[in-house]
Amino acid sequence: MRFDNQLSLTASILEIETLRYTPSGVPAVNCRLEHQSETTEAGQLRQVKAIMKSVAFGAVAEQLAKQDIGSSWNFKGFVATPRHAKHVVFHIQEFAQQ
Repeated sequence: MRFDNQLSLTASILEIETLRYTPSGVPAVNCRLEHQSETTEAGQLRQVKAIMKSVAFGAVAEQLAKQDIGSSWNFKGFVATPRHAKHVVFHIQEFAQQ
């Protein structure tokens, strides 16, 4: 049985930490993304706001670290829970201008 773990999210950059390198030398950057939209749930219009802890590695991290706070993008990736943590982190694999 195969399960998919893919997330596509339109969001703006709320915070970006300084570009860092993993012990194996891979560029990495942590950030927080903010999503706002309207959707229909149970027949009712609902305002949705979500703040997502996120991380990117490699060339994607290098590009993301150069972007402006508040800029909006279409992000694609997957979610995972770090070891010894209770929250989900969005692993950004690509992003493009909205």
